[in-house]
Parts: sequence; structure tokens; C-alpha cells
Amino acid sequence: MEQEKRNGIAVNQLGFRRLDRKTAVIEGEGGTFRLINKTTGEVVLEGKTGTAAEDRSSGEKVCRADFSGVQQDGTYKLETDEGQVSDWFVIGDESYRAAHQALLKAFYYFRCGIELEDTYAGVWKHDACHLTPAIVYGDETRHVDAWGGWHDAGDYGKYVGPGAKAVADLLLAYECYPNAFARALPLPETDGAMPDVLHECRYELEWMQRMQDAESGGVFHKLTTLRFPAADTMPEDDTDELYVSPVSATATGCFAAIMAMSARVYAGFDEAFAAGCKAASERAWDWLEQHPEVPGFRNPPEIVTGEYGDKVDTDERYWAAAELYRTTGEERYHEAFLQLAEREFDKYELGWADMGGYGTISYLLSERRGDLAVAERLRAGLLERAERLAAVSRKDGYGVSLQPEQYIWGSNMLVLNHAMLLLIADRVAGTASYAELALDHIHYLFGMNVLGISYVTGFGSRPVKHPHHRPSEGDGVDDPVPGLVSGGPNLGIQDDYAREHLAGRAPAASFADVMESYSTNEVTIYWNSPAVFVLSHFV
Repeated sequence: MEQEKRNGIAVNQLGFRRLDRKTAVIEGEGGTFRLINKTTGEVVLEGKTGTAAEDRSSGEKVCRADFSGVQQDGTYKLETDEGQVSDWFVIGDESYRAAHQALLKAFYYFRCGIELEDTYAGVWKHDACHLTPAIVYGDETRHVDAWGGWHDAGDYGKYVGPGAKAVADLLLAYECYPNAFARALPLPETDGAMPDVLHECRYELEWMQRMQDAESGGVFHKLTTLRFPAADTMPEDDTDELYVSPVSATATGCFAAIMAMSARVYAGFDEAFAAGCKAASERAWDWLEQHPEVPGFRNPPEIVTGEYGDKVDTDERYWAAAELYRTTGEERYHEAFLQLAEREFDKYELGWADMGGYGTISYLLSERRGDLAVAERLRAGLLERAERLAAVSRKDGYGVSLQPEQYIWGSNMLVLNHAMLLLIADRVAGTASYAELALDHIHYLFGMNVLGISYVTGFGSRPVKHPHHRPSEGDGVDDPVPGLVSGGPNLGIQDDYAREHLAGRAPAASFADVMESYSTNEVTIYWNSPAVFVLSHFV
């Protein structure tokens, strides 16, 4: 069953740090609001809302209540004279710590190939899965023992491109905010020496290394069964034959990039692993140089699992060249990067398909002295993109940077990618201009949205409870696996449930908290990963 909509006041259900700007969104014309302390029952603030305005994405007239002046630790709610009331929320500097930990711990729950033990998984434990070697599609005499890694989403496929995006977000979070990862999760590998975020990423990276074709150095695009299992199938019960799909340029490009990045990040913790990442990256780069023109990946005829098709591999090559140059300092990679930078493609996106933003970020954050003119051009472009996002955020009724037409499949990834880009822009410019806007995107995720729902399982007073996630459906546990980011509103209404129940809704309201609505309520590793990055800034 879908949850009932909250009564009129949308707020971050986790709460606010003491010194941050604190706002809630109230439907209607507004007026007087009151902030009430849960412990004492007293009204600690009475104020007037801002001017109401029509919000195109939600289809509602809304206004803001600002209670930034209240900095006393405690639990609070908002009320209006019209009987509108918010969820309870906390003011305190640890408001986001538990959610940050859970968003990262979710990757452990996505693990494939090992038993998830009671010690670490609690009631969401399950047996080891998908351990049989995979058939190489098109060369059925060959098998690849590519066990491990993370299940990609609500199903059990494993895909190199999306995995590379997820690891990149997590490694960037660690590079930018190392102190955010000081606490153990814990994981089976926790050792007090290497941060758990790097242990978790390594689990995926080692799977990706198994996906590199030993013969050519190219990288197989994905590993799945021929079709998806039933919706309540537990991982260990998904026993159909596994197949690796053919090598693709996009998989090979982002593999080269993430391995070069990992060689740099892990060098101070495990020299042998870092050296293996570097060698794998260089082999993949050699394949890319030997295959300058490659058709985009399409699913083989018999395979109907997620395609992750991508016709353009320029952005993946650009990212790979940037990371290899930053890690090795070799001029050949710099020359390749500069040549690719002259081509026309989006150099600021952070998606699994459009990965140019990672190449730009790598080049701009590098300590190596590159081409200053190119760097300045990329820097200016990044800041221009950030300012465009900021302008949308400032006008949006709920403070996010999506235009109405951007509430697509996985709209929460765009919300979080945009927040990530705003924070990266501040870092590149040496400013703090965009942090407040990025935080509004987090407020949206945890309840300050037209539905008044927290899009993260297990967090907030009204979290998503029925994500499209097979383990959560099949494990017999009432609550879903915690810390999973739902895809969010999708005006495309691309599943049967959505077509029947969501037609005609405003873009930001086109969401259903039911397992059947995979086009609005699925979960994936690469929706969690930018959430980890953004929250890392605020913990």
C-alpha cells in the first residue's frame, strides 16, 4: 500500500545541524507558523512564512517557514493556524551521521558471492549466491569466474559502467572528506587501518578485475542471467546460468578510469593492490587505443536483463585519460586527454552513461600542472553549470535543481548528482557558495518534498517501505534493507502500476511506494553513491 500524504508541512525528517539554515515547505498561502519543543511542549518560535508561489514541478502553491534562529538541541515539530503539522525532527549536529553510515553500509547488503552474516547483516542476512562461472556469450566454450561485486539494483545483475560510477562517487567522497569515514561500519574486513569505505569499494573493484578479458584486455559489459528472476527470489535461489555479455568500449573506458583512480587512492594502504589496479587500467587503455571506433553496446538477442546501452564512448575515454594522467604523470595520457577535451560532449555530467564530469573533476583536482588554458576553460564550464543548477534551485518550491521535465527514471540520482556537482564547484572555486543549496537537496531526499516521504529506507518518520528490491521482498522481514535510496518521481510512468495509478500527476508527485512500481521505486548502487558523497560534506 502507498503511504498517506503528510498534512501540509514538508520537512527533512532527520532534522538539521544547529548552525545551518533551517526551513520547511508549507502548502498554500502560508501565514503564521509555530515551532514546538517535544520535550517541554512549549512554542519556542512563532513566525511568518515567506510569500507563496506556484511550484511547477509539484503542482502546488507553496511557501517557506524559516526557523534558522533556533539552535538549541532537541526534537521539534511545526504547526500552522490551518491545522497543518510537520513530522517530528531533530536539531543537533549529529543529525546525519547514522544516515551517512547506513547509505554506505547499503553496499555491503548489495554484495554478491558471499554469505551476509548475522553479525554484519542482522535480520537481512542471506546465504552466498551466484558462485558458478559465467558463460562468455558468443563463445560458449569459455567461462569466466567473475564472482563477487555488488548486485546493481533491485535485481541481481552486475554491470561495469554503473559499478564504476558508484565506486568513483565513493572514492571522491573519501578523497574530499576523509574524516567522514573515520568510524567503522563495521564490515567483515574492518581492520582499523584502512577505512571501511575503501574495503567496500575493493570488493567491487576485485569483481571488475575479473571482468577484464584475459585475452584482449577489454572488459565485458555485464554479468547477468538471460532474464530477471521472479520478484520475491532471494539471491541464493537465483540459480539460472550466468552469462557475461561481450566486451564494450564504454565498460573498458570506465574500467580504465576507475582502476587508475583506485591505484592512486589505495597506494598508501596496499601497494600490491594499487599496482594491480594500475596494470589493469593500462591494459584496458591499450585496448581502447587499438579500438578507436567501436559500436555502442546492445543486448545480445537472448539476454533481456538491463542493457545499460551507450552509443558514445568519448566521455569514458576522456575520464580514463584524465585519471591515468593524474595517477602516472605520463604525457601520452595528457595528450590523449587534451585531444578528447576538444570534442563535443557533456563534460560535466556524473551519470553511468555520461561520465564526462568525472574526467573534468579529475583534471581540475589534480596536483599535476596540466594545460592551464584547458583547465581554466573546464573550470569556467563547471562553475557555469553549477550556477545554472543553483538558479533552478533558488526558484524551485522545494529547493532542488530539477526542471519539471527532469523527473525521469531515477530522478533522485539527478537530485544527488546535482548536489554533488554544486559541492565540487565550491571546492574548485575555493568558495562556500553552494553548500546551502546542496543541503536543500538532502532535505528533499529525507522528506522536504511534495509527498512528504523520506526516499531512504529506514530513515525518517515516513520512509519508503516497499522498494523494488528482491531481497527486501523475499526475505520475510517486515522492514526493507535499510539505507537504500529509492529512484523517486518519474513522469514517464513506465511500469504497469504507474500507468494505472500515477497518470496525470504532477512530475514531482509521480511516485508510488510499492514493489510493483520499478520505474519509480527501484534502488541502485549508483543512486546511493552520490548520496554518500553529499552527506559526507555535512557530517
